[in-house]
Amino acid sequence: MTAPMVHPMLEELCRDRYGRLVALATMLLGSRDGAEDLVQGTLISVFSKHRTFPSAAAAEGYVRAAVTSRFLDAARKSHKEKDSWRRHAMRQPSAVPPPEPQSLALEDLLGQLPPRVRACIALRFLDDLSIAQTAAALGLSEGAGKRYVSDGLAALNAEMGTAESVDDAVGARVDVRRSGRA
Repeated sequence: MTAPMVHPMLEELCRDRYGRLVALATMLLGSRDGAEDLVQGTLISVFSKHRTFPSAAAAEGYVRAAVTSRFLDAARKSHKEKDSWRRHAMRQPSAVPPPEPQSLALEDLLGQLPPRVRACIALRFLDDLSIAQTAAALGLSEGAGKRYVSDGLAALNAEMGTAESVDDAVGARVDVRRSGRA
């Protein structure tokens, strides 16, 4: 029995750029396991359609956009399901008190952001994209991209006690390995 033929561009992405793809997905999902599943599913989907790319960078860009798109699609579906459960739970009396506020790690804070805001923050700071590039990657106007990044930074600043602004953040990078407060 012969082994199935693997697309050379897929081999190169997995060998040289897989870690960066998983890092993006981890920022979006907040879970390394879930991130690897998202990236692997996206790679299978992209390369099972026999797409061709002029370069590894073009293939990586396409896969990054597909990872972000799949994340947003899943978040929309999850949001609809949560709303349905929430409406059902509101009809039921609850004896469970709300959890106490705790200090949250960066990944937890990102997880509290709306999906599109989280995607903008991840692309802006993890991939070091400009506001315009971030907006283009998500199919948004530049103004909407800047607004989502600004909203995300404001929420993160409020929780972390920092004062970073969109204008200050030009050229800034977030260390995604750091998991505690600044």
